[in-house]
Amino acid sequence: MIRRCTAAALLMLPGAALAQSESEATVAQTNLRYDEDWARLRDLPHRNADWWHRLKDRPLDGDGDIRLTLGAEARARFEAFRDNLWGQPPAPDDGYLWLRLMPLAELRAGPVRAFVQGIAAHADGVAAGAGPADTTGIDVLQAFADVRLPLGSHATLTLRGGRELVALGSERLVGLRYGPNVPQAFDGVRGMLDIGSVRIDAFDLRPVAVGPGNFDDRTSPTRALRGVYATLPLAAGAKADLYWLRYRDRVARFQGANGEERRDTFGARLWGRNGGLAWNWEAMLQRGRFQGEAIRAWSIASETSYTWPRLAFAPRLRLRANIASGDRNPADGVLGTFNAMFPKGKYFGELSPIGPRNIVNLHPSMDFDLGGGVTAEIAGIAYWRASRGDGIYDVPGQLIRGPGGSRARHIGNQIEASMSWQATPTLSFSASASLFSAGRFVRETGPDEPIRMIAGEAMLRF
Repeated sequence: MIRRCTAAALLMLPGAALAQSESEATVAQTNLRYDEDWARLRDLPHRNADWWHRLKDRPLDGDGDIRLTLGAEARARFEAFRDNLWGQPPAPDDGYLWLRLMPLAELRAGPVRAFVQGIAAHADGVAAGAGPADTTGIDVLQAFADVRLPLGSHATLTLRGGRELVALGSERLVGLRYGPNVPQAFDGVRGMLDIGSVRIDAFDLRPVAVGPGNFDDRTSPTRALRGVYATLPLAAGAKADLYWLRYRDRVARFQGANGEERRDTFGARLWGRNGGLAWNWEAMLQRGRFQGEAIRAWSIASETSYTWPRLAFAPRLRLRANIASGDRNPADGVLGTFNAMFPKGKYFGELSPIGPRNIVNLHPSMDFDLGGGVTAEIAGIAYWRASRGDGIYDVPGQLIRGPGGSRARHIGNQIEASMSWQATPTLSFSASASLFSAGRFVRETGPDEPIRMIAGEAMLRF
């Protein structure tokens, strides 16, 4: 049924491309669909020119106090690997198709809102067995209610409870996991205070544990996240984020040991844009306990770019540089492995065999706007271990290579080319090709074949 529903939606793609009218989309569609403000369309002269605009912010009563918005996303994505994880079992050669359909409905009545988004996600051909990021059957991805309360003339307080997708800052620690087939949702409560350009977000959340069947996604009984995240405006187009996150995992695993992990993360992020220059720099410090050991971990992540909008194809040069601590000595009573908790999917690119733990990486790239909604990017990435006493991990945090007695730091180098086409405001296509060649550490600890990956995607979103 999932395949039939998604295929039927994707058959609409050619028609959607031809149905683009003279009017342009005036509301940016985002991965966080509940942040889209379709009320901005109300007074536009071509309000109903596009078929999908007719589904947005529609009045259900004579006074227009109760309004309904409908939408959906249908995505098909194919990925093929040769020698995945450098030829390491169980499935180094793999090719699979991801299908997902995510309809949504939002009902507003004055300051009160209810938002529901379903998901039907299917994976076909995953050789090693489909996991929680691949398939979930038919389930509820988001379902929450919130109320927006004015506090004077310049402040509002939003109170929200239920199931939702949550993205904090650059999604380095709490993200949507949108690139894989099943996003990461949370159950819990949030309070968001807006005072002018200042926002303070406080929350108490538990991640949703994804089941393979229909309507079997449940609140995790073992993991929890709470914290406060504040965004403050600075001068010259700059902003600062300050945050505290408390994470608990009752069944954590590090260096072969299992136990309860309690970890506090204190972070600061400086980001903004001034002319062609953009920056996004973040520092994170972690303290806590795991199995009687003290946690002493940290990470620094940066992204700096410059765009030349007046040159042909508006090239943008970008450099991302990151370091995340690893454990120096499993026997010293101190755990030094950084925990990214719930990071975004596809962390370092379309091919991301390695996650942000015990890692140093440099990631230069150049992208171009080719016109007609077509963009292209070429990137190179080099990876090293931050600590020789620790191994390397995947994006979810599972150890994929132990230190194995190797003293080498160099993990490998990756090159990746990608292209995307925003054919219409609702229809997009993308493709990528990636190659990861093994470095000395990988060669000394197991299979070391180069990883090759190609991927293609088509998405209809309205």
